[in-house]
Amino acid sequence: MSQVEKNTSSILLIDDQTLAGWQTIVDLMAEMCGVPAGLIMRITGEDIEVFVRSETEGNPYHVGDHEHLVGSGLYCEHVIKTREPLHVPDALSDPEWDSNPDIKLDVIAYHGHPILSPDGGVFGTICVLDSHPLRLESRYDRLLGSFKRQIENDLALVWRAQELDQRNRELAEALDRVRVLEGVLPTCQYCKKIRLQGADEDDPKSWVPIETYIRERSNAHFSHGICPDCLRRLREAK
Repeated sequence: MSQVEKNTSSILLIDDQTLAGWQTIVDLMAEMCGVPAGLIMRITGEDIEVFVRSETEGNPYHVGDHEHLVGSGLYCEHVIKTREPLHVPDALSDPEWDSNPDIKLDVIAYHGHPILSPDGGVFGTICVLDSHPLRLESRYDRLLGSFKRQIENDLALVWRAQELDQRNRELAEALDRVRVLEGVLPTCQYCKKIRLQGADEDDPKSWVPIETYIRERSNAHFSHGICPDCLRRLREAK
């Protein structure tokens, strides 16, 4: 299984405020580079999809557009596999890229960076695309690199927030289990069975063995042996 297929970052839930910031990033990126399309792409399962698109004239991509990633020949597939930036100034004059799928959208120039995820995988890419040959100046490449790092920082914050939320839920569940065993437990003084809360004490079914009561309300499990006092009484009875 490839690194692309192992990616789990699509489970991250990106909040509206973070998305708004990313929208600003792709809009600025497209405007400053003078191109019709700025994108943030995300891996989802075995596909790659347009996650955020610049609101620029002539952008042929739409949020939710997706393609099967592995073997697609997309610019972004190369970036994700290599985890390195890719610059294709003119795909039509480059034998390696002159048949890639984006050409059918009249997109012949590409510049993109990988977006790494907090789990060590690849979240997707950040890229700009043009319908004309484009040689991106180094300052704009540095700009894309800066935007990429901002997005990775945002992902790390989202990841930590979701981890904390999960731990809080687990803690709350553990506390709930502990609370079940709090309070006064009506116990038979002879057989030590416990009466279920709110049950009729005259109903035999309302009394359960203490092991059953605790096992159903906690993670505790029981093993059985003989304590020294009982062992002595058994021997004396013989």
